[in-house]
Amino acid sequence: MMIITTMQDAIGRTPIFKFTNKDYPIPLKSAIYAKLEHLNPGGSVKDRLGQYLIEEGFKTGKITSKTTIIEPTAGNTGIALALVALKHHLKTIFVVPEKFSTEKQQIMRALGALVINTPTSEGISGAIKKSKELAESIPDSYLPLQFENPDNPAAYYHTLAPEIVQELGTNLTSFVAGIGSGGTFAGTAKYLKERIPNIRLIGVEPEGSILNGGEPGPHEIEGIGVEFIPPFFANLDIDGFETISDEEGFSYTRKLAKKNGLLVGSSSGAAFVAALKEVQRLPEGSQVLTIFPDVADRYLSKGIYL
Repeated sequence: MMIITTMQDAIGRTPIFKFTNKDYPIPLKSAIYAKLEHLNPGGSVKDRLGQYLIEEGFKTGKITSKTTIIEPTAGNTGIALALVALKHHLKTIFVVPEKFSTEKQQIMRALGALVINTPTSEGISGAIKKSKELAESIPDSYLPLQFENPDNPAAYYHTLAPEIVQELGTNLTSFVAGIGSGGTFAGTAKYLKERIPNIRLIGVEPEGSILNGGEPGPHEIEGIGVEFIPPFFANLDIDGFETISDEEGFSYTRKLAKKNGLLVGSSSGAAFVAALKEVQRLPEGSQVLTIFPDVADRYLSKGIYL
């Protein structure tokens, strides 16, 4: 048993779930592996980012004991930053578009953060603009800005990806994962590609995202989907993108709960659908890796189990 003195100490070292043809249409001898990042203490893969951003901020002098951290977020990065900030007694302010789950906003407030909403119609771009305005007006503030900060992919390159290789080795055929800010995908993909040159890289997005050439629009799957191309993809050789409908994503989110007891958010359902499609088009014996980014309870008001 591991004894900890702060919740930050429990970040990482998450288990991997193996799916075979027992419950899903996976070819014989093939498998899908899901890194269960929803089991981090803050409930998401973003805990790794929150920890890394604050640690690097202290190392570089961007953060002091009196710094206020400001960040635009759909919620999970805010929760992660607020959780880690508690250890250092830092103030946190998060700018969240109104459309994102009320549960996430309640959790951020429970962790001591100030949450400011921007109109849904302005999307995450509106939250970014507001965050920059706040950072200019608040002395000794730090705006990590996950959507542009190279520490975002670096966090996963140095933490999540090494765990995967340590646990699964270098026999993976494909890496299939959702794309929001792009940091989790880019950092993990870079690390894997360096060690498994032939691995396929497949990004996952909801309908209403632009990576597959579609028009931007609304979607209910939360935590993935972009309004602009993440800058972290500039030197990344991505093999393709899988666009998943809200109906598919929510359907498999429910199946993962009922069949496997995995209480994960709809972005995990979408990632699993994409991983299934990928493993079905590959030769028998293929090994596909995906990420389950966050926990289900912050989406109950959105009816993910109804």
